[in-house]
Amino acid sequence: MMSAAADEVDEMCASCGIPAGDDIKLKNCTACYLVKYCGIKCQKEHRSQHKRACKKRAAELRDDLLFTQPESTHLGDCPICFIPLPLPPRQKNKMNEVSYHLCCSKSICLGCVYESRLKIAEQSLEQKCPFCRTPYPRDEADAGRLLKKRLAVNDPVALRAAAGRCLDEGNFSDAFKYATQAAALGDLQSHLHLGYLYMEGKGVEADGKKGNYHLEESAIGGHPTARCNLGKGEGQWGNHERAMKHFIIAANQGSDVAVEQLREGFKEGHVSKDDFAAALRAYQRAVDATKSPQREAAKRNPDLLLLREMKESAKLLSKVT
Repeated sequence: MMSAAADEVDEMCASCGIPAGDDIKLKNCTACYLVKYCGIKCQKEHRSQHKRACKKRAAELRDDLLFTQPESTHLGDCPICFIPLPLPPRQKNKMNEVSYHLCCSKSICLGCVYESRLKIAEQSLEQKCPFCRTPYPRDEADAGRLLKKRLAVNDPVALRAAAGRCLDEGNFSDAFKYATQAAALGDLQSHLHLGYLYMEGKGVEADGKKGNYHLEESAIGGHPTARCNLGKGEGQWGNHERAMKHFIIAANQGSDVAVEQLREGFKEGHVSKDDFAAALRAYQRAVDATKSPQREAAKRNPDLLLLREMKESAKLLSKVT
């Protein structure tokens, strides 16, 4: 049986060959983890010999990470009921079942908002955020002040909201600025924004490599839209196997876009019948996991979610089914 000391001697610098010891600590090549070095000088000197193997292994490790099924979508769970948040609808005329609150930067399901509004209407209470209990903004100016307050403390969700607003206004340079800040803080939607801006060359010089990197970061974190965009790109390049892998992962997260792409892939022979059927079942499970009686009631009574005055609350309360 070999001792720990013997194992340590077997480790040596890939460039100069010096073994690891009490006074010599070797560090991994952080791109591939195949070799170790005693210092920066040896790493630079060995670069020409190691480059090809390093690049190949780094790509393999990246793919392992990229094609691992995320535990949840980028939205996560509602912070009140802890049920997974549903993905936003594709049709603009359909209700978004997630409500973003400027006061605490929380995304709350409409079921929990609905329950809060019911209580407010029944008891004629002041309208407050169901999570942090801050009174709702009175008007657009009040909402703007709340957003500035969150931006001042570098809140990534507020930075993302500012980037989204700038995108809607066509102000791409500021959108890029805000999205870059938010992405650096781990915001996945902002990585998606940056992928779009780099790909289209809006607000920044076009760079497909950087755009693809940000799409991958967003997809790895659980954003199905970024995942579908990557799948479509792979399909355009003829990499159908990789494309279908992306769509299967996104379908497992409840993406109807991914299901449509898989249906086309099945027709064209790019995905097997069994894999397509399994993806459909996983898709339905993901969608069902986002449902609750409160959320269904909220969809039946959308007017109660749009109240601003308590008098209107009292009138609408009698119409709640």
